[in-house]
Amino acid sequence: QVHLVESGGGLVQAGGSLRLSCATSVHIFNNFVMAWFRQAPGKEREFVAFTGPGGDGTFVTDSVKGRFTLSRDNAKNSVYLQMNKLEPEDTAVYFCAASGNAAATIHPAYYAYWGQGTQVTVSS
Repeated sequence: QVHLVESGGGLVQAGGSLRLSCATSVHIFNNFVMAWFRQAPGKEREFVAFTGPGGDGTFVTDSVKGRFTLSRDNAKNSVYLQMNKLEPEDTAVYFCAASGNAAATIHPAYYAYWGQGTQVTVSS
């Protein structure tokens, strides 16, 4: 059983910041691709960022580049999504995901394991 436990969502004004956390097991953390996706009401799930197994490479989608940063804490088996300069368009449920496929990239279909999601709401 793969567990991904997210936290850190909330309500923030435009221009503010939030940090999302995703904690998992040491096996998943070291061997799986870990990613963040988001889904706004009425829209498809959208890729945000991923980090390769053991931190081998990090990629952030262009729409949030320069505002969002993905990082890892090896001691806590956790990945983080630091979100700065938030905009109302960033409002969505954010999901942490993990894939055992080292070729996993931006497509949700690659990811077999998902957290419960955490709501991020940005007010204007």
